[in-house]
Amino acid sequence: MLELRDLTKTYAGRTVLSTLSHRFEPGQFVAIMGESGVGKSTLLNLIAGLDTPDSGQVIVDGTPMSALADDEATRLRRTRMGFIFQAFHVLPHLTLQQNVALPLLLNRLAAREAGERAGAMLAAVGLAGRGDDFPRQLSGGELQRVAIARALVHRPALLLADEPTGNLDPETAQGVLGLLREEIKANGAGAIMVTHSHAAAEMADQVLVLTRSGLKLA
Repeated sequence: MLELRDLTKTYAGRTVLSTLSHRFEPGQFVAIMGESGVGKSTLLNLIAGLDTPDSGQVIVDGTPMSALADDEATRLRRTRMGFIFQAFHVLPHLTLQQNVALPLLLNRLAAREAGERAGAMLAAVGLAGRGDDFPRQLSGGELQRVAIARALVHRPALLLADEPTGNLDPETAQGVLGLLREEIKANGAGAIMVTHSHAAAEMADQVLVLTRSGLKLA
C-alpha cells in the first residue's frame, strides 16, 4: 500500500531525512517515535504529498506520488487519505456536523448522505446529538474526537496522525487513542501516527523509531 524508496529531504542546508526506505503493510497501525527534529513530521508531509522530497519516491498503491499531476495528487489525498493534526484544524465557523461532512462533500457525495454519515460518525466518537454545536462549545478532548471523525468519515485507506494526543491529559488521551484504534480497525484502514508518547505508542501494532540512519523497530 505504501512504500518509501531512498527519501532524502534537506532544509536550509541541513539534511533531515537521508535515503530513507521502508514498506508499510496494509491495515497496520504503526507508531513512529524519535527525538525532536529528527524529521517525523517532515516524513508525514512527504507521505501525504504536502511536501516533495529532494530525491527518492513515495509510492502509494504502486504509483509514485511524483508521477501524479497536482490535481491527481489532490484527488488521491482527498479519497484515500485521512489526516489528524496536532492543532485539530477544526473550522470554527462550521458546526460539528458540517466539519465532519466536509471531506464527503469535497468528494462530491450528496449533501443529505454526507450529513447522515457525519452524524453517524459523530455518534461513533461519542458525540451523538452534538452535530449542531460549534467547536467553541467543546473541550480539547471533544475537539480531537471531531478531528478523528472528520479524518475517518470518508473511510480512507491510510490515516496520518501527527501527535494526535499532544494537547490532551493522559486520561483523555487514552480514550482518544482507544477510539482511534477501534475506528481504523473497523474501517480496515492503515495508520501512521507520529508521537513522543510511549503510552500512545503502546496502542499501535508496531512501533518504529526514526533516527538519522532510518526507521528501525523499537
